[in-house]
Amino acid sequence: MSPELPAMRYQESETIELKASLAELDAALIDVCAFLNHRGGSLYFGIRPDGRVVGLTVTDSTLLKISQKIRQRLKPDIIPEIRERVEGGRSIIEVTIGEGTHKPYMVDSIPYIRSGSESVKMPPDVLTRLILERQGYAWDRDICTGATLGDIDPALVKAYLTRARQVRLIDLDPDTPVETALDSLELLKDGTPTNAAILFFGKSPQRFITSAEIRCAKFRGDDVTQPYTNMKVIGGAIVAQIDQTELFIRDNIAKAAWMPQEKFEREESWEYPPDAFREAVINAICHRDYQSAGNVQVSIFANSLEILNPGLLPPTLTIESLKRRHSSKPRNRLIADLLFRIKYIERWGSGTTKMIRVCRDLGAPEPEFHEQDDDFMVTFRRSSVNAILERPELLNDRQKKAMEYLKTHESITTLQYVHVANCHERTARKDLAELVGLNVVVKQGLGKLTRYVIHPGFRHFPIDTGSSH
Repeated sequence: MSPELPAMRYQESETIELKASLAELDAALIDVCAFLNHRGGSLYFGIRPDGRVVGLTVTDSTLLKISQKIRQRLKPDIIPEIRERVEGGRSIIEVTIGEGTHKPYMVDSIPYIRSGSESVKMPPDVLTRLILERQGYAWDRDICTGATLGDIDPALVKAYLTRARQVRLIDLDPDTPVETALDSLELLKDGTPTNAAILFFGKSPQRFITSAEIRCAKFRGDDVTQPYTNMKVIGGAIVAQIDQTELFIRDNIAKAAWMPQEKFEREESWEYPPDAFREAVINAICHRDYQSAGNVQVSIFANSLEILNPGLLPPTLTIESLKRRHSSKPRNRLIADLLFRIKYIERWGSGTTKMIRVCRDLGAPEPEFHEQDDDFMVTFRRSSVNAILERPELLNDRQKKAMEYLKTHESITTLQYVHVANCHERTARKDLAELVGLNVVVKQGLGKLTRYVIHPGFRHFPIDTGSSH
């Protein structure tokens, strides 16, 4: 028996599947297949779906049986990592499955994929995409079926080249003939416009790529079941879509404004930072799965803004890696390159960290990244600056005094708060914790070195004055 390892808490998820006994081995093959076609995972025998460890008898022949069954019925072949663990004195079996490198994988000629905590049959469009990707297929470089050079708008080409020359010093004259320009930008294949060419310069892109539109809506409440007060479907070429979507969001969110006593310049605060949500819109358009029938969706709720695009993250990325500097392998590399040439993106892999930085600097909660079903979503929460301007009663007089102090001091400690607010230490700790929760200050350091720094967005906050909205 293997030595007992530290106890773990088991819960079924996108990457964990639990089976009570080896009687479920046939069903477990489907989970192995789904992990291979997704991002990998761990399969455990001897643990009930509710996480309770029941254990089982483990021998060398038991482990061999699992390995043989997987290799016999799952194609392409894999060599699974199988080992015995001991939890609470009971033996369990752990099967570790890495993400497959030869997708799609199939059990008895049927492909499966992970969806939440379930393993489901792979949708036909996902299967087709995996097969094409395995063959090195790039959708944005493929010929746009039915399109000709007559479907290209020369004015869009000229405007693009003009901007590219201004912001990136691209050596391509704006008056270059359309066919020559498209060829130089790698947007022709056998003399025919590619999908990327139609998306950027087509007179009517949605005639050929019907899903290439953005659906925007502002809802009364906090979810899509509530009625919407404004709705717009944005079509046309990619650059115009980005600009029109940004305008729709700006027109449907609030902006607070005030004149700080210590300055002579008007201060403004949007509910959601424009530089951050614009970046999210660009990312959604750039990285979406254009082979999906779904659209990019922008949903504005009472307290949040959601931007969703069809297509999951690339296999090399995770939600956590989006929060730090990371490499990027765009699904649509040519589209990404075209956006880079006009400075709509700075460099691949920097979009999500820019969103986080912008929100943090302006006193807004950091964006949240999610994957659900076959979609990727960015959620922005309402700016703390705007929330407190609307409801000043969220701050007590002690907290206001501390904020005034922080306007002229780099940070404040708990003991300094006690002195500034003239209160007990316990009250100071409670007040500071609330300010952290309201996103007014950031806690730095530990123990006696703990200090609180005000968010830049609150540096000129009108603590004792009214504001207009």
